[in-house]
Amino acid sequence: MTDTRTATAASVPLAPRALPLLGHALPLLRDPLAFIMSLSEYRTMVRVRLGPRSAVMVCDPALTRQVFLNDRVFDKGGPIYDRISEVIGDGLSTCSYTLHRRQRRLCQPSFHPARLAGYGVVFARAAELKAGSWHDGDVLDVTQEMMTLTTRATMETMFSGALPAETMRRSLADTATIVSAFFRRMMTPPLLRSLPTPRKRRYDDARERLSATIAEIIAERRADPTDHADLLSALVGAVDEESEDGRKQLNDTELADEALTFFLGGMETTAITLAWALNLLATHPDVQRRLQAETDGVLAGGKLAPAHLPALGLATRVVTEALRLYPPAWMMTRTLREDAELGGVRLKRGSVLVLSPYLLHRRPDLYPEPDRFDPDRWLGAQPDRAAYIPFGAGPRKCIGDQFALNEAVLALTAVVARWEVSPVGDEPFRPKVETSLSSRGLALRIGERRPALADAAGLRPAAVPTPAPAGPPDGPGDVCPVTRGER
Repeated sequence: MTDTRTATAASVPLAPRALPLLGHALPLLRDPLAFIMSLSEYRTMVRVRLGPRSAVMVCDPALTRQVFLNDRVFDKGGPIYDRISEVIGDGLSTCSYTLHRRQRRLCQPSFHPARLAGYGVVFARAAELKAGSWHDGDVLDVTQEMMTLTTRATMETMFSGALPAETMRRSLADTATIVSAFFRRMMTPPLLRSLPTPRKRRYDDARERLSATIAEIIAERRADPTDHADLLSALVGAVDEESEDGRKQLNDTELADEALTFFLGGMETTAITLAWALNLLATHPDVQRRLQAETDGVLAGGKLAPAHLPALGLATRVVTEALRLYPPAWMMTRTLREDAELGGVRLKRGSVLVLSPYLLHRRPDLYPEPDRFDPDRWLGAQPDRAAYIPFGAGPRKCIGDQFALNEAVLALTAVVARWEVSPVGDEPFRPKVETSLSSRGLALRIGERRPALADAAGLRPAAVPTPAPAGPPDGPGDVCPVTRGER
C-alpha cells in the first residue's frame, strides 16, 4: 500500500488510452470534453500525457483552490500559457509570479468601481444599438453578432471610440484566427508547430496585424495625455508607488501586452458567454418567459442602465448558470516553481498541473443534475465557492470578473427586452472546443416581442435577492481573456 505521506507523482494513476509518443493528444483533440469527463471517476488527481510530457490533473475542488491560492508555488505556466504568451507577451494573464504583483497594482485602477459605472453605460448603449439592428424573423449567427457587440463596446471602454469599419472588421477576423489556433498549437509538438503551413502563416499574419493596430493606438494616446476615462487612460497614467522612485509606469511593450490581454478577453469571453446564455434561453422557453417578465418589470419601458443591475436577479442567475455549464476557460494549467506537496503527493519543480472548471462544474456530487440548466440553483444556499471557478480564484482571480459579469447581464437584458429567441433545427448545439468552449456557428431565430403580453399573463417578477455569482472576492487575479476565464 502506498504511503501517501511520501507518495510521488508516479503514484498518481495514469488516465487510460495513452499512446506512445502522443500520450492523450488524440482523445483530447478528437473530443476533449468527453475525455475530461471520463476522468470524473478520479476524485483527487490523475495523470495525463500531453505528447511526451506528463501533467497531473487536479479533480478535487479543495485541492484546486489550494493551487489557486498559492500562486508563489503554483505559478502560471504550461502549454496553454506558452501559446497565449506568443500573442500577449507578459500581460496580466500570462506573466509569472515575479511580475504579477507589480502589474496587478498598475492595472487595478482600470477596474476601480468608479470606472466600472462608466463602462456599464457604454456597454448598455452598445447592446441596445445591436439589438435594435435586427429584424423580426432573422436567423442570427449569434456568436458573430455578440462578437461584433463586445468588440465595439470593448473598443469604446478601452480606447474611447470605435475603430474605422475596415479596421474593426479586420480585428474581428484576426481575433477569430488567433483564438481558434491556440488549442491546436497547444497540442502540436514544437517541430510540427514551426512548419510554414498555410495555417501557421494565417496565424502569424493575424497576430502581427492585431499587434500593429494596438501599437498604433498606444502611440496616439502617448501623444495625447488627456484622461479619456477609458481603460487605456488608466493604464497610461498608472504609477507604481512601490517602485524605487515611486513614479515608475508601464513602458510601451508592457502597455501593448496589457491592452492586448484586455482587448482579447473583453471581446471573446463575454461574447461566448452571451451566446451560450441566449442558446440556453432558446431551449428553455419557460426560463425565457420569466426573464422577459423580469426585464419588462425592471425597465418599465425606459432605457437600460447600469443602475438596473441590482434588480436583474434572474438575468444574473442565467449568466451565472451559463458560466457553470460552459466556462470559457474549460481548462487551465499551472507550473510548480519549486518542489511541493499537494494532496499528500510530492511534486517536483517544473511539474505541470491541469485544472478543469468544466469537470468540477459538472460533478453530480457538487451540483445535483449537473447537466440541467437551472438558474434557480443559485437562490438560497450557494455551492462551495471552491466548486465554482469560471474566473479562477485566489491572488490571480480574474481582475475583470465583475466587469465581464456586468457586461453580460446588461447585454442579455437588452436582447430579451426586444426579442424572443428560438432554436433553428432540432439538433442540440455542441461546443467547439478551442482554448475556450466556443459557440462558433450557433444560429438562433429571433421574433419581435410584445412586452404587454407578459403583463397580461401576470408574469411580473417577484423581488429576488441578487446572488454574488463568483462568490466573495478572493483578491487580485487572472483577467479573464484569451485563456477564456483567466488572466
